[in-house]
Amino acid sequence: MGKPTGFKEFKRQTPVERPVEERVGDFEEVYEPFPEEKLRRQAARCMDCGIPFCHIGCPLGNLIPEWNDMVYKGQWKNAWEVLSATNNFPEFTGRICPAPCEESCVLGINEPAVSIENIEKTIVEHAFTAGWVVPEPPESRTDKTIAVIGSGPAGLAAADQLNRAGHTVTVFERADRIGGLLRYGIPDFKLEKTIIDRRVKVLTKEGIDFRVNAAIGTEVPVEELKKFDAVVLCCGSTEGRDLPILGRDLEGIHFAMEFLPQQNKLVAGEKLTEMISAKDKNVVVIGGGDTGSDCVGTAVRQGCKSVVNFELFPQPPLYRPSHQPWPYWPMKLRSSSSHRESGQDPRNYSLLTKAFRGQVGHVVGVTTVNVEFTRERQTGNSNMDEIPGTEKEWKADLVLLALGFTGPERSNVIHGLGVELDERGNIQTAGNYQTNVENVFAAGDCNRGQSLIVWAISEGREAARNVDLYLMGESDLPTKGADDLPRR
Repeated sequence: MGKPTGFKEFKRQTPVERPVEERVGDFEEVYEPFPEEKLRRQAARCMDCGIPFCHIGCPLGNLIPEWNDMVYKGQWKNAWEVLSATNNFPEFTGRICPAPCEESCVLGINEPAVSIENIEKTIVEHAFTAGWVVPEPPESRTDKTIAVIGSGPAGLAAADQLNRAGHTVTVFERADRIGGLLRYGIPDFKLEKTIIDRRVKVLTKEGIDFRVNAAIGTEVPVEELKKFDAVVLCCGSTEGRDLPILGRDLEGIHFAMEFLPQQNKLVAGEKLTEMISAKDKNVVVIGGGDTGSDCVGTAVRQGCKSVVNFELFPQPPLYRPSHQPWPYWPMKLRSSSSHRESGQDPRNYSLLTKAFRGQVGHVVGVTTVNVEFTRERQTGNSNMDEIPGTEKEWKADLVLLALGFTGPERSNVIHGLGVELDERGNIQTAGNYQTNVENVFAAGDCNRGQSLIVWAISEGREAARNVDLYLMGESDLPTKGADDLPRR
């Protein structure tokens, strides 16, 4: 695949970030364009490795070596056809997926992996520029109607696949615009919303009916769903994990998902009457994942005075740990563009937040203590112990809780339909994505828990196939990968 000696001749290269002083002044994408000739050399690094473990790393089963080879040879349209056969939205995954495929790359055993994500993004952008991404409505329609609840990556993928099968699909979105977490959660400097808009235009012209401001249970009665032959729940994992410690009731402490969507709306040109702003404030972000990183980058762009990021667990190792061997996903130190924008790395590890301090009802500081984790030899259980004498006070005018999510909201459509939850608080489904309610299915974060965009698309596709089987008794929609290459 690619050039036989390419992995020996070319070193890994990825797009260069725009200068920090430039990019923190706007919410445009962080990276500079990557020249086509350089990209083809990167595709040439793909090895003829016999067993392409990148397939295993990718939940979608993308045919990565095939389209790498085509990019190297300049066969862009062929590359687009192969890529789009397994991935409905490579313009999303090519920007915000953490690329588990690259951690499974065979070349990555002893050299930097093939830059798969950047190649994927460039293929789809080439396709849009060339005019290959056009509406392709199904040639015929069935008499089946399907409601998809939620328009994030899982909902969009399920809707796209079911529409391709000829069913009449209606997507209900409670927000005022389509996209779910892609729209109101992911900062524009990672995913500009025009990328979502152009795809939604294609899906609309293909026959999908999108309804916004349509929260099931409030704006739309649950009973309306009974009109559909099947319902697919893709409502995400949106219940934020709280931090119920002393001072939590102070003003100035907010969930990350109260903070980030407001900035998305401002960038979209909306005028807000109330705004959670980091301008001229000492900001503390609690939680070290992607959401925490997004809060850091947004706070810097809003003009914060300072920003620090707390992580409960120790700093991960720089390299793959021995107990997570290739091709598994390793827990190692990863730095985002946001971490490089605040003057110094804002992350502080092994910190337990003990209390919030306030004055006149508003937060003014945070109290922390260092912790260490020990493992019991006999049971393997991990214990967390506070280290005496390590208490510290931090200034804080704004605290953002980015501690992950505990599952989907229970009081809306889930309660209305009588859908059962599992012990983790997610929607309980069988192996076919079917819930305890016969014609109701679930996919994405509301089914598997907080996860990656690539998993959401994968689950949306798989759920769609199972809905098609349920309605029709058979399905031409593909399973994982492209055993039977669908159109587009």
